[in-house]
Amino acid sequence: MFVGHYGVSFAAKSGDDSIPLWVLFVAVQLLDVVWAPLVLLGVERVRIVPGITATNPLDLYYMPYTHSLLAAVLWSAAAGVAYRLLARPLSRAASPLVGLAVFSHWVLDFVVHRPDLPLYDDTAKVGLGLWNRPALAFALEATLLLAGMALYLRHRPGRRGLVVLFGLAMLAVQAYVFFGPQPVSAGAVAGTALGSYAVFALISWWLADRGPSTGNHA
Repeated sequence: MFVGHYGVSFAAKSGDDSIPLWVLFVAVQLLDVVWAPLVLLGVERVRIVPGITATNPLDLYYMPYTHSLLAAVLWSAAAGVAYRLLARPLSRAASPLVGLAVFSHWVLDFVVHRPDLPLYDDTAKVGLGLWNRPALAFALEATLLLAGMALYLRHRPGRRGLVVLFGLAMLAVQAYVFFGPQPVSAGAVAGTALGSYAVFALISWWLADRGPSTGNHA
């Protein structure tokens, strides 16, 4: 799962407009934002195995600190508490919503990953394996992203064209990930992913958070 995660960001923003969209963009990818440097440091491990799934060659064989169910729960709780302490939101729902946005990453990954998501430590790995059905996996990514964007845009008459263009660009990136050339190394995957998350969060800030809020939720 890649751009489909951002559908949760847009939907959560439509539910509580007090949360900056860029925060939600980081939240839904937080597990991967932590995963990428851990891979580069050799703490968590991935290798390229052509054909391991029909959409990508990533054998995510060791990632207990970011993608186990237990780790996801802990990262989600930590994110919610951190947002409460650092942002001091007026909305009581904001911090739990940030935490749930973080946890949504594991839930959506469970649908698409092969059984490589441990429940705790490196044990009892699960995953429904939708990555082995490229058309269905891409359709799920697109549906999640576009549905979340539709909820977000209901209350924002301005910049709709730019937001839609952003969504189409994200889907183009997803298509490249699924159907383009295979990555050359695990380090390249981690570095590219980290750069993508930073760029998408920056664009979301530019689109939604740099001016006065146009939403009507508290």
